[in-house]
Amino acid sequence: MKIYTKTGDKGTTALFGGKRVSKADLRIDTYGTVDELNAWIGMLRDQEVNRNRVSDLIEIQDRLFTIGSILATEPGNTKVKVPSLADGDVSFLERAMDEMDTRLEPMRFFVLPGGHPSISVGHVARTVCRRAERLVNALDSQEKVDPLVIQYLNRLSDYLFMLCRMMTHELGVTETPWKPRM
Repeated sequence: MKIYTKTGDKGTTALFGGKRVSKADLRIDTYGTVDELNAWIGMLRDQEVNRNRVSDLIEIQDRLFTIGSILATEPGNTKVKVPSLADGDVSFLERAMDEMDTRLEPMRFFVLPGGHPSISVGHVARTVCRRAERLVNALDSQEKVDPLVIQYLNRLSDYLFMLCRMMTHELGVTETPWKPRM
């Protein structure tokens, strides 16, 4: 199979099910952003501080491929077999956050992203996740999206924030509080 098909040379692409749409379509932007998020999770997985979380991050990447498949499927097409999310996927993130929370000091202030390259990668992933979530919500206002997709992305951005705090703790970096000028 060749990597190039030339079918997108005129600015369109095919959804699962065959329907062709503009590459500028909100649906394409949405699952493209989920794909971008998946790449950032891969970068996060490659950080030495996360060596004990590789399997969790691979699990998250697999779920993001599932979400991409769901979003890339032509609405109403029941002939295409697509993987699905489960409530347990959200619970997985919640359990991981609860475990991290037991090891961290309570939040007392907003923190500035950064402090170490690995933490910065995590914050970029978190913000891309928030963008993906906004795009999914925009798509949902046009045509119904599986509510579990919205819930998973919302919980994932929370997980990524907690992971950044956990990496800060493990790397011995001081969280820099945001001190608003008044």
